[in-house]
Amino acid sequence: MSGQVFTVRRRVRFADCDAAGIVFFPRYFEMLNGVVEDWFAGPLGVSFRELHLERGASVPTAAVEATFRAPSRLEDDLDFSLAVTRLGGASCGLRHRIDCGGERRFEATQTIVHVGRALKPEPWPGELRARMAPFVESAA
Repeated sequence: MSGQVFTVRRRVRFADCDAAGIVFFPRYFEMLNGVVEDWFAGPLGVSFRELHLERGASVPTAAVEATFRAPSRLEDDLDFSLAVTRLGGASCGLRHRIDCGGERRFEATQTIVHVGRALKPEPWPGELRARMAPFVESAA
């Protein structure tokens, strides 16, 4: 049994594409950041505005590894999924998948770290950790 999976759909825009009309690979990383931002604002209940401007914290990426499976094209509707693979004291492992019409286009693992005002890792606040916990994938 797995934990909850956060999903969002996004259409590929002209600005996402290269001259051949396919997604320019760095744009996937911008899209992933948008999915993380949506996850925080949605089920985690802490928008990036609140996190960054009010709490003085951030969640920078410490590591990312990606596999490009198939190209995505202008106006494709991409389905993004995010799950938590590991919830550490100040870090969080994420699994991303991007599909289009049932075809896997992109996969990535990412580690984000909760960083406080002193720009050093700090433990996840209790309420945030509690909201992240249901997204942790359980062992099969």
